[in-house]
Amino acid sequence: MNLFQELDRELSGLEQMQALIRAGGRAPIGETLEFQLVEVGDGLAVFEGTPGPHAYNPVGSVHGGYAATLLDSACGCAVHTKLSAEQAYTTLELKVAYHKALTAKTGTVRAEGRVLTIGRRVAFSEAKLVDSAGALYASATSTLLVFAR
Repeated sequence: MNLFQELDRELSGLEQMQALIRAGGRAPIGETLEFQLVEVGDGLAVFEGTPGPHAYNPVGSVHGGYAATLLDSACGCAVHTKLSAEQAYTTLELKVAYHKALTAKTGTVRAEGRVLTIGRRVAFSEAKLVDSAGALYASATSTLLVFAR
């Protein structure tokens, strides 16, 4: 049984995300790409990771999928914090803009996701990926489907 199957289904989305942080903040994809959930709030989710050779593409820079994964996680988990115990979500659309290349020298980056609006069936969120000095590396907007479990 994985961590998400073990999370109490009676907890709100925010409480589930808080439990994930207490458990170490890593979903299986976070283990693979070496990033974790570090902060949540009402409509907020923040992931941190350190890009490196484990995420390199054949041309010697961090694959764009690394940034997209952190941004998708931040957008989705920000929405998750707004859900009841009876709701779930899935990403319908993710649009990513790459502003600067990531490398092993970039250091730790933060994907900060925020809910823009949420309705009964659809949510909209945005996220930005920044380094420790606040330099912007990538940004994203996301449309998510909200549904009953």
